Amino acid sequence: MAWLEITLNIPQGGVEETAAALTAYGFSDLVIEDQSQFEDFLEDNRACWDYIDEKLQQQLQGLSQIKLYLEDTDNAGMERLKALAEKLSLPLSCTPLKEENWEESWKDNYTAVEVGEKLVVLPYWLSDEDHADRLPVILDPGLTFGTGTHPSTQMVLAAMETLVKPGSHCLDLGSGSGILSIAALRLGASRATGIDIDPKAEGIARENAAYNGFASPEFTALTGNVTTDRPLMDKLSQNTYDVVLVNIVADVIIGLAPVLPSFLTENSTLICSGILDTRLSDVTAAVEKAGLTVTAVYQKEDWRCITAKRRTML
Repeated sequence: MAWLEITLNIPQGGVEETAAALTAYGFSDLVIEDQSQFEDFLEDNRACWDYIDEKLQQQLQGLSQIKLYLEDTDNAGMERLKALAEKLSLPLSCTPLKEENWEESWKDNYTAVEVGEKLVVLPYWLSDEDHADRLPVILDPGLTFGTGTHPSTQMVLAAMETLVKPGSHCLDLGSGSGILSIAALRLGASRATGIDIDPKAEGIARENAAYNGFASPEFTALTGNVTTDRPLMDKLSQNTYDVVLVNIVADVIIGLAPVLPSFLTENSTLICSGILDTRLSDVTAAVEKAGLTVTAVYQKEDWRCITAKRRTML
């Protein structure tokens, strides 16, 4: 089946109105590329990010357009679209696309990622690949954040190789795909608990754990915010954890810092990542203020990862 990619160039500020008109004319699955909407989204979600890819920002610079896709045999759809574009006085361009299996082609963007000395992160369709003596962490990379390709995640995984011991109990705050919990179990942990504020992440993490043969009671996935959900906090604090993992962003780590000692014993280790180099001092200050001592700092590209322990009381 061959497809056409149709692009409508839209004046700044007219994207929402145009999208509504397209929907009313029966067109769905729109791809919106608009600088102002992108910047509004970033501003509304500022607490959730520290870093935006400069290439993405450059690609959207001055851009305001909508793309949609029609089968090349859909003459009626094309005539309807041309009539709408003429009515709205919008220029329209059309590009034929190569025939291919769109449902499967996205998988070409994902390959095995070897991390540290012991682990390899694999998309589920490559789970049979042989990677010598490495321990496989199998994921559906299309579901949520945490595919093993980002420097922040890779630093945590590498640190875990020496800190997670057989029988360890690990707590993962901001678990996303469940990658860190699964890696902990692969490294010999007896239990791993993952927490995320996104309800969708809970099911996704369980699904990824199942790809690796893990389920309750080895792996537990929960939804909640430990800084505001007192019952959840009380439930988690009933256990002790050998390794606590926080791979999010600097501002979230800083907000979590006051409650982190509740999950740590004198023998536990905290691993925090997702920290831009420009925010390292802010994070270490918050962690130390909470009664922890930073024991190591790792770096990869612009990102930093720290380990910390509870301060010994004399």
